Amino acid sequence: MRYLKTFELIEAVVRAGSIRKAAEDTNLTASALNRRIQQFEQEFGWPIFERLPRGMRLNPAGELLMQHIGLQRTDLARVQSQVADLSGERRGHVSIACSQALLPYFMPEQIAIYRAAHPGVSFSVNIRDRAQAEQDLASFSSDLALVFEPVHLVDFEVLCALPQPVHAVFQHDSPLAQKTELRLRDCLEFNLVLPSTAYGVRNLLELAATRKGRILAPIVETESFDLIRHYVTCENAVGFQIPIGLSTEKQNTIAHRPLSEKDIPIGRLLLGQMKGRTLPVASAKFGQQLVAALETRAAS
Repeated sequence: MRYLKTFELIEAVVRAGSIRKAAEDTNLTASALNRRIQQFEQEFGWPIFERLPRGMRLNPAGELLMQHIGLQRTDLARVQSQVADLSGERRGHVSIACSQALLPYFMPEQIAIYRAAHPGVSFSVNIRDRAQAEQDLASFSSDLALVFEPVHLVDFEVLCALPQPVHAVFQHDSPLAQKTELRLRDCLEFNLVLPSTAYGVRNLLELAATRKGRILAPIVETESFDLIRHYVTCENAVGFQIPIGLSTEKQNTIAHRPLSEKDIPIGRLLLGQMKGRTLPVASAKFGQQLVAALETRAAS
C-alpha cells in the first residue's frame, strides 16, 4: 500500500498549498516530503505541480492524477468490502449525500436498522443541496445520493423515486389548518420562511408563484430546514418542507398540510448513484435497504 501513502502526501500538499505547510501536517521534514514528491514525479514521468513563489498548485497532469487517486481509493474500498463479504463479515464504510429533509427521521432510522445487522459498517452522511449531491457522486465523495428534485441527472442513475408533495408548515392553531384544500395564495397572505434557492422545494415554489404572477418575499431565507420548522413556532409565519422531513405524530406546536397540486406539482425524492459505477458491497446493500424503505413509503 506504499503508493497509497504517496497519494496521501500529494493530497496533503494540494490541501496546504505548500511543501512547508504540508510537511507540518504530515509530521515530515520539508526536504523529506519534497524528495517523496520529486521521486513520484520521476516515476510518473511528468511533473504534477506548478512550483510558484508562494507555494504549489496542481498542473493539468496533477489534476488528472487526483481523479485517478479518487478512483483508486473507491476501487480498493470495493475490493476490501467484497473480500470481507467472502469471509462472512460485513464491514466497510457507506458515504451518502442527502437533503436536510432526510436528517431528522428517515436517515437515522435507516442507518440504525442497517448497523443492527452489520455493526462493522460506519457511515458518512454529507448534507448537500441538489446540485452538490450530484457533484459528490461525480467526485466519488459519496457513494449514494438521496435528494429532492436533482438538477442535471446526466450521470445520475436513479435507483428509486418517491413522490413528495410540498407541505406548508405553520402553527397548529393557524387558520390554514382548517382549510379543506390548501392553496398557495392562502400561504402568501402570511410571512414566509423559505429555503434558499439551491433547494428543490424553493424551486417548485418559485415556479408556482411566477405562473400566478406573484413574487415570493421571505422574511427569513435559510439553508437550515430545522430553522424553518422552529421559526414558525415563534411567529405567525409559514414555512415549507417535504413530508419525509416532518413528524407524523400530532404536535401541539406546529402543523403541516400539502399544498394543492393545482398550484404545485408533486416533486420527486430520488435515490441514486453515479451511472456505471460498481459500489462497494456495504454501500450497495444499504442502497437496496433504502429502495425497500422508500417503496414501502410510496405504497402507504
